[in-house]
Formats: sequence, structure tokens, C-alpha cells
Amino acid sequence: MKSQKYLVTAITSACIVALSTSAVQANSASVPFASTPPVIDGVANDAVWKEGDWHEMTSLMWGTAPEPNDFSGRYKLRWNKDALYLLAEIQDDHLSDTYANPLERYWDDDCLEIFIDADASGGDHLNNYNAFAYHLALDNQVVDIGPNKAGEAVPQLYNNHVENKWQRDIAAPYKVYWEAAIHVFDDSYQHGKENTPLTLKEGMALGFMLAYCDADGGDREHFLGSHDIAPVNGDKNLGYKDASVFEKVVLSK
Repeated sequence: MKSQKYLVTAITSACIVALSTSAVQANSASVPFASTPPVIDGVANDAVWKEGDWHEMTSLMWGTAPEPNDFSGRYKLRWNKDALYLLAEIQDDHLSDTYANPLERYWDDDCLEIFIDADASGGDHLNNYNAFAYHLALDNQVVDIGPNKAGEAVPQLYNNHVENKWQRDIAAPYKVYWEAAIHVFDDSYQHGKENTPLTLKEGMALGFMLAYCDADGGDREHFLGSHDIAPVNGDKNLGYKDASVFEKVVLSK
């Protein structure tokens, strides 16, 4: 009788775990596998982009809501063992790169911002490498804040983390197509040292969010993202420091 009681308890526990896992996956966005990865050239004609749903970037994180011709955006994701692949389709009537120094007020230039958390654990990442908030500038440089060799949290370049390229369409309404291959690093990353990106696998869950800083010839005016964020003291601009506001995505085949 005692052994039967333990068996029933074990089976019940296993069922709860399985149901919980299924619920997490059901509530997470699924990222399709790319058997042939896209060429990162800013031309959205790769076969891998032909199918699959677009995800909209409509959630206001900061500033005022723009008119659709001022800014609108959507994106797709794919993956293979080497990288997470992104295609963003951007409508922006004025591209602005005011600050020549890529480490100076990079958020006040037009830029695509990719938020990534290798284990979807959430939490603070302003002064550590628990997660990343990559700002992809118009000159294709990649900026985030993180500890340098001295342990100081400062803006730095992470160009080898994200290969990216954008081009504007030659036909009206002259949309921008921005492609990126994102190599995923976990919290063991040390800037300035030799680091190996993770090998991505089916079933892995990543924290992810996408946003766009829209600056029309001056400072940032609009900041739109891929999903709603619950404000803290009225502030929704939290992704650059808190990975808990990222969405969870699951790599699938």
C-alpha cells in the first residue's frame, strides 16, 4: 500500500510537471527552424522569410505614438544552431544618425534594439551580462551597456555579437528591410576575452524583445516595441536594464 501511494504521488507530480511545461510552451512564441539560413544583406528575398507570421511592433514604451508613415514596424524570427535570425520591416520617413560617435547618445539616433536573454531567467542586466540590449545603429555598429575589463558598466561595441545589414526599398513607400544574425551569449560572457556563443537547440527558451528608436533629425521621439510592458512608477522603458519584461520564445522544428 505504501509503495502504491508513492507511485501515485510520483505519477501525479510527473503529470503536473508535464502540464506546466506544456503551458509554458503554449504561452510562448514559437520560432521556426531555418534549414538554410538567410544571407544577411538587407534584401528580404531569402526562401526562409517567405512563410510564417509577422509580429507587429506597436507597443509604446516611451514618447508619443507616431503616425504609421512616421514609423511602423514588424518582424520575423528564425534559428539554427549558430544564431537567431531576424528580419525587420520598417516604415520610417526620416532616418537620422545625429551623433557620429557610436557610443554617444546612441538611443537618440534611429536604431533597431534587440533584447536577448540566453536562459529566459529575467532580472537585472544593466551592470552585468545576465542579458543584452543590442542597439543596431544605422552604420551597423552594435552598442550595449556592460562591464568592461575594469568592471565598470559603460557603453561598448559588440559588433561580433550581431551581424546586421539594412537597405531601403527603391519603390514607394520605401520601406527599410533590416536583417540580423544574433549570436547568443550567456551570463558567463566576459568583454574583451575569448567567448563562445551558445549552440542553439530545439526546445530552448530565450528571453526576447524587439524595439525601434525613432528620431526625426534630433533626439528620440518615439520608442515602439514588440509587446506591452507593465509600467513601474509610470515607466515602460525598462528593457535596457530588466530582462523580466522580455517575452519568452521557444525554438521549434
